[in-house]
Amino acid sequence: MDYSKQIEELNKVSKGLKAEEIIILSEKKFHSRLTFATSLGEEDQALLDIIAKTSPSIEVFTLDTGRLFQESYDLMGKNMKKYKLNFKIYSPDTCSVEKMVNEKGVNLFYESIENRKLCCNIRKIEPLKRALKNSDAWITGLRKQQSVTRSDIQIFEWDALNANIKINPLVSWSLEDVKNYIKENNVDVNVLHAKGFISIGCAPCTRPVKEGEDIRAGRWWWESPEQKECGLHNNPNRPIRKMQ
Repeated sequence: MDYSKQIEELNKVSKGLKAEEIIILSEKKFHSRLTFATSLGEEDQALLDIIAKTSPSIEVFTLDTGRLFQESYDLMGKNMKKYKLNFKIYSPDTCSVEKMVNEKGVNLFYESIENRKLCCNIRKIEPLKRALKNSDAWITGLRKQQSVTRSDIQIFEWDALNANIKINPLVSWSLEDVKNYIKENNVDVNVLHAKGFISIGCAPCTRPVKEGEDIRAGRWWWESPEQKECGLHNNPNRPIRKMQ
C-alpha cells in the first residue's frame, strides 16, 4: 500500500487544527493501531496530558535505555500513577548491550559518531522497532524549532525506518507554548529542567544548556548540530516506499 496520498490528505485536513484536534483525528483514523512514544520531555508531558483528556485509549510507551537519569525514572513513575493509560516500557536486548560494552567499553559513544550511533541503535532504535511492530502510526513531541534537523517536519509524515506514519501534533508550537500549557494544566515535568536541562536523554549524553546556547546544545555536545539525532526520527524527506 502506498501511503503518500493518505499523508498528503491528512496534512490538508489537519491544517490549522489544534494539537488536541490532531490527536482526536489520528485516533479516529488509526484506532488501536496508533501509539504514543514519550521520551518524558516537556513536549511529551504536554502531549501525555492531552491524550489522557481526549483520547485515553491510545497506548503510551517509553524506551528505557538503561542509562536514563534517576529523575527520568521518577517522572515515569509519577505518570503511571497519575494517568489511567495503557503504559508500556521497552528495554534494549541484554545480549546486544553486553556484546557492545565488552567490545567497545561502557562509554564508547564519546570516541566516535559511529560508536555513538551504534549505542543509540542498540538502546533505542531496536526497542522502538519492537514497540511499533503492531502499529500503523505513532505520535511524537517533535517541533520545528527544536533543531536544524527538524525544521522541515510536517504534522503527518512517512517514517521510512519503521514503515509507518509519524504524527507530530506540536509541530508548530514554540517552547513558550509548551511551557504555557504545562503551567496552565499543572503538568508534571522532569525536575532537571529547572537545573538548565532542556532536552533530556541518556545521562552520559546530556548536560545543562548554557545561556545563549541552542536548546539542543545539551545533547551529544561533542558533535556538530547536523549530527544530533539518535536515529529515532529519520529524515522526513526520504521517499515513501510502497508497502507490500
